[in-house]
Amino acid sequence: MATVRDATYDLLRDLGLTTVFGNPGSTEEPFLRDFPADFRYVHALHEASAMSMADGYAQATGRPAHVNLHTAPGTGNGMGNLVTAWHNKTPLIVTAGQQTRQMLLIEPRLVSRRAAELTQPYVKWAHEPARAQDIPAAFMRAYATAVQPPSGPVFLSLPMDDWDQPADPPPQVRTVATRFAPDPDRLRGFAAALAASRAPVLVLGAAVDRADAWPAAVALAERLAAPVWAAPAPERSVFPEDHPHFRGVLPYAIGPLAEALHGHDTVLVVGAPVFRYYPHVPGDYLPAEARLLHVTDDPDEAARAPVGESLLGDPGLALAELLELLPPADRPAPSARPAPEPPASATPPSADALFAALASHWPADGVLVQESPSNLAALRRRLRMNRPRSYFTMASGGLGFGLPAAVGIALAERDTGRGRPVVAVVGDGSLHYSVQALWTAAQLRLPLAVVVPVNQQYAILKAFAELKHTPGVPALDLPGLDVAAVARGYGCGAEVVESLDGLGPALAVALAADRPTVLPVPISTDVPRIL
Repeated sequence: MATVRDATYDLLRDLGLTTVFGNPGSTEEPFLRDFPADFRYVHALHEASAMSMADGYAQATGRPAHVNLHTAPGTGNGMGNLVTAWHNKTPLIVTAGQQTRQMLLIEPRLVSRRAAELTQPYVKWAHEPARAQDIPAAFMRAYATAVQPPSGPVFLSLPMDDWDQPADPPPQVRTVATRFAPDPDRLRGFAAALAASRAPVLVLGAAVDRADAWPAAVALAERLAAPVWAAPAPERSVFPEDHPHFRGVLPYAIGPLAEALHGHDTVLVVGAPVFRYYPHVPGDYLPAEARLLHVTDDPDEAARAPVGESLLGDPGLALAELLELLPPADRPAPSARPAPEPPASATPPSADALFAALASHWPADGVLVQESPSNLAALRRRLRMNRPRSYFTMASGGLGFGLPAAVGIALAERDTGRGRPVVAVVGDGSLHYSVQALWTAAQLRLPLAVVVPVNQQYAILKAFAELKHTPGVPALDLPGLDVAAVARGYGCGAEVVESLDGLGPALAVALAADRPTVLPVPISTDVPRIL
């Protein structure tokens, strides 16, 4: 007779979920025992790393991923990066072991109290099956929930004594819709407003990249002769950044954002929240007399927007249908934004100089994973992404995503056969939130290059302290960290890049290696401005 475990593994095979990211614990061992030869276990040394490896893998493959955590403590370890997966809208099936059902009443060691509540509100659905026999069907529901828009993580708590129970007949493997078209009448109203607009502007978000809608976005911008901004703090690249219509990334504060949109009477926001704000700099949400039109596949985004008129629908479908409805604009196309001035020469170099050097050696098909908050403006200024699915960072603002996500993305590039080179730019402060991900990358022998700007401080926090007039904050300096030694200890190659002349050769060697390579680069300790 088939067991619950047999039925579950059969379902996971049918769903293509044969890779499991995790860190094994005692409550998970009954599920993992005699691990099937056609499955792969990606071993992380910490649940936070497992979570973001799965996040990066799912984003890069465009398919859901399965991450297995250790009851309540392990779920707690992964929570910070679960918050990021929620904001990233990544379809993850997160499972965790639970204590034996017969002991739940007395709350033994490693029980997860109210397990289905632990991960809320950062999952779309959380469940602990009432019967062992419900586990396979719960996986099917979890999969269907994770992939439907807005996609996101789900959570299952699975008692450890359920796996050997006899199974019910297996659940039907079902497909569900992952895209929905916008209401045609309301879409025509949006098109009419854009056609009548004197000076429209497009603001695009990460959902445009998730929908593979760059060509439609470019065509619509050219049809409208409209400039294009990336929405504030985007977690994905949204538009070719060397295109003459592209203006950059909007500031992520209320007053400065409205100032950046000054002169426009219609603001079309597609695939982004309205807007992602931080810090609080008060002002008007929009320029006077401006009208905002918002296209999103997330009803919650539409509901919480402080201004604008919303249209629910897949961003890619909406862009394509708007293109069909709109005539070419009778106005000159925007002029290209000027290239930035060459960075000043200094020792140690500025972040601008580092990223200008990185841009000059950037691989044509490169994928950038970024987690260097204090240097983000310089990075985006110097390194312009011009291909879809080429830029990934955390939508949540929480650290610890970047390095393990880069491991998951590099693994996905190998598994899919695309083989795009992956470069992570992770600050020396950010690196240590999930530094143990280096070991997994070394064990997998991934040719991942990790460029570490070393300024020996939490410069982003010093910048916030200046903005908010909060002097005397402790613990903002990071002395005594030997990044290269840590990397070697996890089995990686490492080379300190003392001169930017050596960055290109070091990067080339790293991307041709059969293991990850960490490249610390000492940079200036000057504190950048937040806005």
